[in-house]
This record gives sequence, structure tokens and C-alpha cells, in this order.
Amino acid sequence: MKRFGSLLGAENIAFALFLAFMLIYPSRADEFSVLNAAYFLALTLLALSLAMIWGKAGILSFGQTAFFGVGGYLYGIYTLNVLGSGATWVGIVVGVLAGGLVAAVLGYFMFYGGVNDVFVGLTTLALTLVLQTFMAQTAGSEWAVGKARLNGYNGMFTPQISIGDAPLYGKPLYFLYLAIVVAVYLLLRWLSSTRWGYGLLALQENRPRTESFGYNVRLMQVQVFFLAGCVAALSGVLYASWGSYIDPSAMGLTAAITPVIYVAIGGRRNLTAALISSMILLKLSQTLASAAPEYALVIFGLLALVAVLFVPEGFVAALFTTIDRWLFRRPAPRLDRERGQTASNPEGAP
Repeated sequence: MKRFGSLLGAENIAFALFLAFMLIYPSRADEFSVLNAAYFLALTLLALSLAMIWGKAGILSFGQTAFFGVGGYLYGIYTLNVLGSGATWVGIVVGVLAGGLVAAVLGYFMFYGGVNDVFVGLTTLALTLVLQTFMAQTAGSEWAVGKARLNGYNGMFTPQISIGDAPLYGKPLYFLYLAIVVAVYLLLRWLSSTRWGYGLLALQENRPRTESFGYNVRLMQVQVFFLAGCVAALSGVLYASWGSYIDPSAMGLTAAITPVIYVAIGGRRNLTAALISSMILLKLSQTLASAAPEYALVIFGLLALVAVLFVPEGFVAALFTTIDRWLFRRPAPRLDRERGQTASNPEGAP
């Protein structure tokens, strides 16, 4: 009963309701809306990768879209050059590992080189802009990897995920994306509850003290950077296969900032909040882009500003906390209670 009571909380109930809605949705919506929801699911992985690295380890990265692009392009390059049954599934693995490898190499040089805090954000932003600039000038016919032409801003064709020789469309593709998102979400939540996950929270609060407790802080930073890079690359693979297309704008400045805004608004420390808020905000962004494109970024900027100033834990995460306090009579999370102590006592425990 005690274990059941620990599972009964606003966050878990919200995820159960979200999953139930997503399972029922295809039977109530038209084919276009279902495919549109699959697109949102693909991009939600980008928000989950950022919530893991920023919310759990305190590493603000603007490079998730760079790993996103690496994954999408490598998926396309592999599948265009290796034809046959199962090529797209191997291509997914290739794209994910490529994005994770780039993240791991960058993370190694940053964290073992002593680069932390705001300088991580600047370094990852520089990587994103360099990759976008490079890919933008690959429009010529000489820019090809085997049968795969990069095509600059004209975009590179990427095959859709296939079972045998039959590409997945419509509801089967939607349910595949939903299964992947749920599996990644559950994996990240499980990792967050392990000793390694609690170590990430500790190094976020106080790196030197966490290292004095015996944690290999730099290795943990590289590990979580690799993990987040793999998840971001998986998002890029699903995005590229969904539209059979990817171009350098996927790694642009706007693309790099948008997931940061989504996660900040929803709640960076809570994976469920990041998952749900990103789906809602992606739908809202698409609606605003068609109805009032000139106000879309302004509205999201204001929401992010209000969140930072008045609801730093994020709107959705704050809602979870409020429901837990009033409905389940639970105290605020220990980490939140210690925020005030840490502000008055910077040398407090992590």
C-alpha cells in the first residue's frame, strides 16, 4: 500500500491521462491530424533530451538541435546508400549513435577542459551555428555522400521507416512514434531515480562537493551529455523520416532556442512536465504560425519571461506540486525546500 501511495501523484496521473489520450486520439481524428501528432511526438524527444541534461544535471545546452541534425542527416545518408529490407531500422541506430558520438566528443573536451556553466551554452550554440553554416553551402552536386546529395537549403531526401519494403504511414507510423517516445520517457525517468541520477542532481547543486563525495563529476557530465545527444539525434531521425526531408534550418538559431523555451515554460526539472508542455506548445505554435505568425515568438517569449520571473519551476511542474500539496497532502519536494536555504547559505549541502 505504501508503494502504491508513492505512485499515486499528480505527475504519474498526468502521464497516465496523457498516454490514454494519445492512444485514443487516432480513432477520433482524421489522417492529417494523426500525422501531425506524430510530428509533434518526434520533436517532443528534443524537449526530453534538454530536460534531462538541463533539469537533472544543470547543463544548459543550445546544441541539442546540432545533434538533432546530425542524427537526421546520418539516417538519410545511410538509408540512401544501403538499400534493402531493414535498412531504415539500422539507419535509426546509425543516426542515434552518430549524434551521441558528436555529443560525447564535444562533452569530453568541454568538461575535462574545465568548461562549465554559461560557457557550455556558448560552446554548444557555436557548434549549432557552425553546423548550420556548413550545411547551408552544400547545395552543389559535388556535396554528396555516395547516393545521398546534401542539397543545402533545398533539403536532402530521406526514406521513411519501412517494414520490409513497405513504408509506414498514418496510424502505424503514429503508434511507432508514440511507443518510442514512451520508451525513452520511461528510460529517462528510471535513470533519474538511480544512484547515478541522484548524483546528477548533486553535481548540479555543488560540483566540488559532489566530487569530494567520490563521484567522477566529469565522467558523469560526459555520460549525460552523450545520453541527451542520443535522444536528440533520435528526434532528428524521426523528424527526417516523418517528412522524408531535412535541411539546415533544422539546426538554426530559432530551432536551438525553441526547445529551451518549451522546457522552461513547462518545467525543466520534471520530465513529465516537459513532455506534456512541449506537445501543447508545439500545437499552439503551429496554430499561431497560421493565424498570427508575427506574434508567435512574442507570445512564447512573454510566457518564458513570466515563467523565469514568477514560476521558475515551470507552469506544468508547479501545477503538479500544487495538486500534490492540496489533494495528496504532500510537502514540497526536498530540493525546492532547500532552495531558500541555499540562497542564504551558498555553502549548504548539495
